[in-house]
Amino acid sequence: MNAPADLPPSGRAAQKAAHEANKLEKRLLRLAGQAIADFNMIEAGDRVMVCMSGGKDSHGMLDLLLKLRRRAPVDFEIVAVNLDQKQPGFPPDVLPSYLASLGVPFHIETQDTYSIVTRVIPEGKTYCSLCSRLRRGILYRLAGELGATRIALGHHRDDIVATFFLNLFHGGKLKAMPPKLVSDDGRHVVIRPLAYVKEDDLARYAQAKQFPIIPCNLCGSQDNLQRQEVKRMLAEWDRRHPGRVQTIFNSLARVVPSHLMDASLFGFRDLVASGIADADGDIAFDEEPCVSPAHAAAVVRFAEPE
Repeated sequence: MNAPADLPPSGRAAQKAAHEANKLEKRLLRLAGQAIADFNMIEAGDRVMVCMSGGKDSHGMLDLLLKLRRRAPVDFEIVAVNLDQKQPGFPPDVLPSYLASLGVPFHIETQDTYSIVTRVIPEGKTYCSLCSRLRRGILYRLAGELGATRIALGHHRDDIVATFFLNLFHGGKLKAMPPKLVSDDGRHVVIRPLAYVKEDDLARYAQAKQFPIIPCNLCGSQDNLQRQEVKRMLAEWDRRHPGRVQTIFNSLARVVPSHLMDASLFGFRDLVASGIADADGDIAFDEEPCVSPAHAAAVVRFAEPE
């Protein structure tokens, strides 16, 4: 093998690309593994139903979970599931062929939710709410039929931050998208192994791995989605202030109920002066920045640059 200096420019570029792709894969494996461990997402004997849309996020999630399973300290099963919603132009053979080539057990569920959504929702309105409800109900049913103990969704860090702002702006709630939750029917555990992973990294990973991506033509192309507006806002923030989105994400793991206004989370009515100093007490009269050096050092950082 030639030394790097002896390679032609095209060879050096290919070698550099391979090196960067390897670094990216290691980082994504580390972040996904950390999220799984931090929230106890997968336990011994679990049967994980990996929900595949055919997009970059679900492809990346399946690939990382397969790699993590080979090195995990516990045994667990993976079954991939795709819901064919009969969208016009959806290629029905792409995912089955790809999943068969991987040797992954899979199930393709065909349900014409597209016709329902386009019939019920007026033209010009967004489809997301009804589409997600229909899809969720089908996936919960499939999880029971397939004996899945975990339902894995491909939401990433940027989805979580965007959901936080959607709830803040339009729902009047401080609420994001949890890495792990019990389904609304109380029967299933839903996990998001990509919770710590940036969307840009997943896009780069999909390109490096050349996954057979299937674009969503039902809702992803609707420009009036509130989520798209929030994504543009966050992208602009990160362009002007690099690292801001990561800082916002970190803050979701450092909630201080005593400095908010939800009386169900903190006993404001029973609060009395104790005469004992509290290092984490009120700093309302301090000059900005409010975070002391000691607190700043303790901020959770999930994606340190390499």
